[in-house]
Amino acid sequence: MGSPTTPSVDGAPAALALPRLVDGAELLGEFKNSGYKEPSQLVRLPNGQLVRLPPLLYIVVKALREHRDLADTDVAEALDRVAGAVSEEAGARLTAEQIVYLADRKLAPLGVTTYSDGTQPTLVKSDPFLALRWRVAVFPESFTWFVGGVFAWLFRPVVVALMLTAFLAGEIWMFTTGSLAGALSATILNPVTILLVMGLGVASVAFHEVGHASACRYGGVRPGVMGCGIYLVWPAFYTDITESYRLGRGGRLRADLAGVYFNAIFIVGLALAYHQTGFEPLLVAALYVNLEMFQQLLPTLRFDGYYIMSDLIGIPDLFKYIGPILRRTLLRRPADARLSDLKRWPQIFVTVWVLTVVPVLIFQIGLIISQVPTLVAKDWWMIRRLASKAMDGAGPLELVTSGLQIVLLVLPLAGVALILYGVGRGLVRWAVRYVRGPAPGPMTGT
Repeated sequence: MGSPTTPSVDGAPAALALPRLVDGAELLGEFKNSGYKEPSQLVRLPNGQLVRLPPLLYIVVKALREHRDLADTDVAEALDRVAGAVSEEAGARLTAEQIVYLADRKLAPLGVTTYSDGTQPTLVKSDPFLALRWRVAVFPESFTWFVGGVFAWLFRPVVVALMLTAFLAGEIWMFTTGSLAGALSATILNPVTILLVMGLGVASVAFHEVGHASACRYGGVRPGVMGCGIYLVWPAFYTDITESYRLGRGGRLRADLAGVYFNAIFIVGLALAYHQTGFEPLLVAALYVNLEMFQQLLPTLRFDGYYIMSDLIGIPDLFKYIGPILRRTLLRRPADARLSDLKRWPQIFVTVWVLTVVPVLIFQIGLIISQVPTLVAKDWWMIRRLASKAMDGAGPLELVTSGLQIVLLVLPLAGVALILYGVGRGLVRWAVRYVRGPAPGPMTGT
């Protein structure tokens, strides 16, 4: 064959360059215990999105990375050496022209490599359904690595057994010996204790994220940044644990469950403090943390329970299968490539999850919408009450507490609007895909 060339522009061939891995991309390796029929390899793009590649394309990417130093030499010779390395590892003969073809037609469109004319790929921003928005990194990877190392010992099997036993004992003791109704009354009537309980709740959420980072460190992978963002309408903390995909199923599940486990440890601390002081608002704080744990284990939204199910069956994004499954189940359309890629039992599991979660989400949204008039009335009453307190010379703590209560009542209203917008946009996209038919192609970003 002749020397490889790139597509011509105005009749003249474009300058040929050695494709290379885009800056900031990482090769994560095998996706262990995946739910896909074909073995998968993962690449992490600079924007944090994961791309799933079949073994041959991953070998090409790895060879391009290993031979990137040849980019400034003779391009044809460099491509021949890349083709030789790929052929040797893959056990099949590939030519330089085929390397260029795979880079331009498969890898660059996914944002993994540059094109063979040297141009950078366009990174398509990932927009998962019901994902965390407006994320801001607060602590760098160096901090999460350090703090993960400080608490990683809590995942030793003996320590886990002791902590879980202490958690159960503390729960039983606190809620059987203390008066929760009295504690709630005492807390609500005192603005200082309300702020204290809310502060302990925020501390518990932060410690939850430390748990995810510590599980990664214990498993031998590096946790990413810690930060905050908006989930639906609520402020939320997050920890980037994408590196956990280097682990097997057990390691990923440990990273998923680590946040709730650290919440349990936080409750042990509250129980010890309550035992020493008898301070009743600590009971309310413990109840608050219990509700956080329950929320995190829900599988309907992108909480820890969702990721536990996702890693259990080895499929990174369950929500993207809602459209294909509804088309196949309700409209009797043939299964598209995304469903055909899955092994049998993960396909059954995802189908059951979709047919269960969609009605639950519809019910939840309907319930929230039905409460809108009540929320509006409560908001208006609280605003009038806050204005009255301000005119009567209420203290700053009482004003702050009342203001926070108003915010907590207003946020669900904004949430309803955003949820309906997201659902409406998803329905429009689903209708467009339905008209166009099944999505082609075996390779997709995860």
